[in-house]
Amino acid sequence: MTALAEGSSFLLLLFVAMPMKYLMGMPKVVTVVGAIHGILFLLYGAQLARLRTAHQWDNRFSFSAFLASLFPFGPFLFDKHLREKEVVTN
Repeated sequence: MTALAEGSSFLLLLFVAMPMKYLMGMPKVVTVVGAIHGILFLLYGAQLARLRTAHQWDNRFSFSAFLASLFPFGPFLFDKHLREKEVVTN
């Protein structure tokens, strides 16, 4: 859930707020959406740390989870990967 919220806020920042800032002269939108995205990014990092410990993820897998948050659509792909992995192990 955190990954999807963080990913959505990133897309909103990139594809809605940034164009509004530069094309419509509305910099306040980036300030607000950017702050929300920043909070969600920190929550994603905290959730990642908790999941790493709880599921004993190795460094490579944990790094790929973090790296996913840096790319548009990355958190959605990582979430899909986790869901598929969960279905296989159950």
